[in-house]
Formats: sequence, C-alpha cells, structure tokens
Amino acid sequence: MDVDRIREDFPILQRRFHDKPLVYLDNAASSQMPKPVIDRLVRYQTQEHANVHRAVHHLSEIATAGYEGARRKVRQFLNAGDEREIIFTRGTTESINLVMHGYGRPFIGAGDEIILSAMEHHSNIVPWQMLCQEKGAKLRVIPMNDNGELLLDDYKKLFNERTKFVALAHVSNALGTINPVREMISIAHHHGVPVLLDGAQAAPHLTVDVQALDCDFYAFSGHKMYGPTGIGILYGKAALLEKMQPYQGGGDMILSVTFERTTYNTIPYKFEAGTPPIAAAIGLGAAIDYVAAIGLDRIAAYEEELLNYATAQLSALSGVRLIGTAHHKAAVLSFEIDGIHPHDIGTILNEDGIAIRAGHHCAQPVMQRFGVPATARASFAFYNSFEEVDALVAGIKNVQRMFS
Repeated sequence: MDVDRIREDFPILQRRFHDKPLVYLDNAASSQMPKPVIDRLVRYQTQEHANVHRAVHHLSEIATAGYEGARRKVRQFLNAGDEREIIFTRGTTESINLVMHGYGRPFIGAGDEIILSAMEHHSNIVPWQMLCQEKGAKLRVIPMNDNGELLLDDYKKLFNERTKFVALAHVSNALGTINPVREMISIAHHHGVPVLLDGAQAAPHLTVDVQALDCDFYAFSGHKMYGPTGIGILYGKAALLEKMQPYQGGGDMILSVTFERTTYNTIPYKFEAGTPPIAAAIGLGAAIDYVAAIGLDRIAAYEEELLNYATAQLSALSGVRLIGTAHHKAAVLSFEIDGIHPHDIGTILNEDGIAIRAGHHCAQPVMQRFGVPATARASFAFYNSFEEVDALVAGIKNVQRMFS
C-alpha cells in the first residue's frame, strides 16, 4: 500500500505542531478525514443543502437522493440484506441507547439477565445498567485473562433461562482485542438470545459482514472511520426492528398524528425522529467510498504489519509494559511506563508533535481489571507510517530520560 500517496489525501497530516510534524496516533478516539470526504461535505453545504423527504423542490430532491444514497452505501458496506435495516443515528452511543430503549424496555423485565464482557466501553455498559435499575434485571460479565482475551468457557456458563440479551464489543478500544464474535453469537443464538455488537473500533479496520456474523444489531460511528462527527449507524434485523418501539417522537417517525393517537412510520424512519444529520450521513457515504476504494482487506493487512512492528519496538523498551496482548488484535497499543503517569507521557509526547490518548479510555472496568488507573494509548490507522512508530519510540525514550 502506498502510504505516502494516501497521506497526501489528509490535509491535517501536513500540519506541524511545536515545529515538528504531526504524528497522529489517536485514531481510536477519532480518525482524520480525507479530502474527498471534506470536498463532499463542502459540496453539500454550498450547493445541495435542504431538508429531506418533505418537499418537492429540486434541492430537497437532491438532498434526499444523497441521504438515501448514503444508506445504500452503508448497507453494502455491512452486507446487510435490506436498506430498511440501516438506521442513521448520532453515533455508536445513541445506537446502543436506541436498542436499549426500543428492544430492552419492552422485552427485558425483572429477574432477567443481560450478558456483557469485562472489556466494554462505558457506552455499552451504562445504558444496560440504566435498564437493569429500571426493570430489576441483572448484568452478568464475561471475565478475561491477563492477555485481554475473553474466557469463552465462562461465557457459556453465564447462560440460563433468564438470559435475555448479549451486548459485546467487536474490538476493545482499550486493549485492541478482536473478540471471536461469530462463535459467541452462535452460542447466544443456541440459547435463543439476541446479540448486539459494538463495532465502533471494528468497522474502520475489519471487513464486517452482518449476515455472515448473524448478529442481531451492529453499531458504529462515522468519525472513527474517516467521516464526520455526529453520525452513527445502527444495523438491526428487520424482524426485530419491526417489533421495537420508537426511541424518540416527532418528524419523520410518524405516518399520521391526531391528538388521540399517532401512527408510526415504517422502518428505518420509525427510528429517525426530527431532521436527521443529512450532511454527516452524506459525508459518511463518501468515507465508505474512500475506504472501499483502498479495500478493507488491504487496510487490515497493512495495519497488522504496523501493529506487529510497534509491538516489537515498544516491547523492547525497558520499563514499558503493554496492557492487552491478545493473539488477535486490531491496531491499538495500550501501555504504561514505570513510575510515570500516563497523563505525563501524553503531555510530553505532545511537545514532540505526537498525539496519543492517555486516560481510562471510557473503559474503567478494564483499568480495574489490570490494576492501573489509566494507560497511554497509541492507536493506528492506514495512513500511519513505520517512521511514525519510530517517532513514538524516540518520544517514549525522551519521556524516560526526563523522569530519570
């Protein structure tokens, strides 16, 4: 893959900070947008802006075509069987909350159990806790080993007649672990239990086929896969979406309204209340085009090479400990340095123009599992280079020198 050529598509990567080239390694939080996506957003805002679905004038028809065209692109990207199974939301968090409200509240009750894993992001913990508090249900947690891998034998033992739902990260944002979700979904379905996958860290890096996975729900965000903020996707099997209650009221989610009653729209519009994020959806469609042109298989192969190189380089550094050493990983490296707080690591690296994340990564149970308050995290994208890994290693050595 010609990374030098690809980097030319990302204007922000040409910037310098503290008179040094930007080394952007915070892609798990938010990735950068290529120029084709930026250009598509500018074109919409300057030449096509209008509301969708509600007018017969020309601009509205163009905006509607762009918005629904983006839905088709997402369907193809996930290999969903039907465009009606693709719902636009504001992000992964809203997608998970939508499932909690629309499916969880009607179908999960007192004494029922929901299975999560020990490596979940807060967005895939808190909504289910809220549901448990409201309904009197209970969370069951799949433990993991010291490498950051889920214990499947323990997972199997969690199922019983009270198990009503499973919600899992496809890829851990704090550890990079790629979970064996296909096998885990099969186990859940054997017990008649639906599964939601939090795909926020998987969709930008792996080929996702929701039909092959047979997941019931899949959620991801646009801004982590080279698109705009404020846009997310919820895939859901049509049969389940049809049974669910609307998440919010108003706008496109109705067919008719009187003061006596409201008739809800069909899916997916039943779940898209108010004016949707039109520009962001169109931008996400452009991001999918960009990623598809490169090929997710090529992206995954390159990022694996980059991760293996970075893992070897950091493992060779005295006083550096990696947190999360699963056999199957995406391009995330969490680490700590003896005697140095991760916030200090991030602050000093920033002086070298290196952007990493330091903190609990909205995954505090993961930090508790590994007995650390926080980690430093370098997360890679396909536009990162081996030279940037070398810059990270040099930056870490500089941090150690300053604290020696």
